[in-house]
Amino acid sequence: MWELIRAGGPAMWPIILCSVLAVAITLERSWALQRSRVLPDDLLPKLRRLLEAGPATDEVRAALERNSPLGKILAVALAVRHRPTAQRQERVQDAGRQVVHELDRFLNTLGTIASIAPLLGLLGTVTGIIRAFTAINQGAIGDPRMLSGGISEALISTAAGLMVAVPALVAYRWLRGRVDTLALELEREATALLDFFDTRDERR
Repeated sequence: MWELIRAGGPAMWPIILCSVLAVAITLERSWALQRSRVLPDDLLPKLRRLLEAGPATDEVRAALERNSPLGKILAVALAVRHRPTAQRQERVQDAGRQVVHELDRFLNTLGTIASIAPLLGLLGTVTGIIRAFTAINQGAIGDPRMLSGGISEALISTAAGLMVAVPALVAYRWLRGRVDTLALELEREATALLDFFDTRDERR
């Protein structure tokens, strides 16, 4: 492995750095974007039962904020439950945008890695070709061994860049789709709580 890295030339080091970052981001976001962590199934039913039993306290709102991303949105909805419907919706939408922004964390970096990794491989290709032509200019046309260094650098760096870019792009697309799906479900849960408030106000 070390020989391949050396043969790939200086472009291999930023490619390796990109691969480490891509793996770290993918693992961290895969763990953070689990549905059970973002949208606990029993959170909204429990909150409804609590509100039907009596008014919610500040401790309940604080516990919601610490619970999950969904809890943060529901805590905002709970804090503005006595305001007009339009103001409720506006505040909940603002909270939702903030939560989705947090779910998006590091995804732009992962997308950037997927974009620049093949370019780094191309840079290694260019430097390898330059080495090969330099060897030719120095009289290595009859000695293939003197050309092999530049050719190896070009091929290895290109392959390494693609090996990093393809999985990083797949992970980015998958995680982006995961965030979009969770955002829709967050909106649905928040709307259900707002509808609950509206129904309760109408009964009163």
